[in-house]
Amino acid sequence: MASLKELKDRIGSVKSTQKITKAKKMVAAAKLRRAQMAAEAARPYATEMAKVMASLAGKVTVDENSPKLLAGTGKDEVHLLVVATSDRGLCGAFNANIVKEARLKAEKLTKEGKTVLFYMVGRKGIPVIKRLYEDKIIKHFDTSEAKTPGFEEAKAIAEDLTAMVEEGKFDVAHLFFSKFKSALVQEPTAQQIIPVALDATDEAGSDAAVEYEPDEEEILTELLPRNLTTQIFGALLENMASEQGASMTAMDNATRNAGDLIDSLTIEYNRSRQAAITTELIEIIAGAEAL
Repeated sequence: MASLKELKDRIGSVKSTQKITKAKKMVAAAKLRRAQMAAEAARPYATEMAKVMASLAGKVTVDENSPKLLAGTGKDEVHLLVVATSDRGLCGAFNANIVKEARLKAEKLTKEGKTVLFYMVGRKGIPVIKRLYEDKIIKHFDTSEAKTPGFEEAKAIAEDLTAMVEEGKFDVAHLFFSKFKSALVQEPTAQQIIPVALDATDEAGSDAAVEYEPDEEEILTELLPRNLTTQIFGALLENMASEQGASMTAMDNATRNAGDLIDSLTIEYNRSRQAAITTELIEIIAGAEAL
């Protein structure tokens, strides 16, 4: 049985931890509102951009001279998995769920005889991927210096990926991130970003009477890099909102658990203290009777 001093010290330690988790919960809650608004504001543009690109891609002839962002390399052998995670922990299963989704995709592709490579965004996903797929990480894009990864980071990542596909380092690229649903629910998501996915929903209708000026090829040349940056930027915003939601929930749970532990330790402390007092009284009475 722990001594009274040990119990008292432990209660104090748990109370200190509870103060930290409560403060972190409040910080995450404050950041969540801004991050959620940013993610929700970016969704319509990213969604419509993807639909327009799918519609345009379906109207042009894809050949060896087509942009790589549209047609890829013409092969389907090397798949690049772009895994976007955070640089910080204390956010529950947020990072683990994204990495798990990427691992499942990697396992599926490997069984099909494909080569799998990884492009890591953020630090938290690296240890697991490095342990399971040694030497398969071709680049880590460091976002630790950015207070909140945004458009500039998305543009830099897009330029990286464009240069790699132009050099033939991969044939298909998939982006993995967490789509924000609520503070309690974040959905791990996989999205093909290179080449343009032709099966994207086209609500405008492929038979709509639309004329493009200039022609579709010139528009695609201009819009393909912008679309890639937009999709990555949207994913980073979704990740930011998801991370803060997961962090708020995790810190709330930790604060509650700390409170339960404090109550339990306090009960144990009071019982031990009462037992110690009773024992001391018995010894005093026994000593008095001996006299």
